[in-house]
Amino acid sequence: MGRDSDVNGRFIGAAIFGIAGVAVLLWLGFWQLDRLQWKLDLIERIETRIHNDPVPVPTDATPGDDRYLPVIAQGRFTGEFANVLSSQREAGQGVRIIAVLETDDGRRLLVDRGFVRESQRDAYVAQADGVTVIGNLDWPGDRDSFTPDPDQGRNLYFARDPLPIAEALDTEPVLIVAREDSAAAPPLSTEPISGAALKNDHLEYALTWFMLATVWAVMTIALLWRIRRTSV
Repeated sequence: MGRDSDVNGRFIGAAIFGIAGVAVLLWLGFWQLDRLQWKLDLIERIETRIHNDPVPVPTDATPGDDRYLPVIAQGRFTGEFANVLSSQREAGQGVRIIAVLETDDGRRLLVDRGFVRESQRDAYVAQADGVTVIGNLDWPGDRDSFTPDPDQGRNLYFARDPLPIAEALDTEPVLIVAREDSAAAPPLSTEPISGAALKNDHLEYALTWFMLATVWAVMTIALLWRIRRTSV
């Protein structure tokens, strides 16, 4: 009787543990599917908004209301700029150029003009007059607790956070990511905002969790079968 009771206890404990594990893994899988739908909706909203007709840059732009807003600005590139460490799969290491645009009405705005390879940084032309920039407002979220502080001596930043760059260059904390830059020329490569650029690997994560749930279920069944065999 004692042995049967011990086997039943082990069986029930293993069953509860197995069912709980499968339930958690399935929940994670369905949560990733929810995230997948959220990401697809976000990409669709971005793609819809970024191609609207551009408007003048608002004087009170905010991330909540104006992120990805298509804008147009005219003026001159003053020659002031910040380098943000970056890379491209094809081109390798380089920098994103965040330049100061002084508009015709006297505003000083930041423009993400695009990417320059490390080996071609000296060929970048910083100043230009009579410039027209069409792009989208953005407040990039590429800074986290692991991001190093800017290297002011080398004019090198490690995130496109407009606040510290605007403070250093004495501009409004507004960043236009250029889609069209009338002064752009090699080696500068414009990098406009695109919903397709958003990382969307939620389906792969969901499939991984579902496969783990299947493996967990099979292992649980096998363990329960072994426990039952010991009671025979």
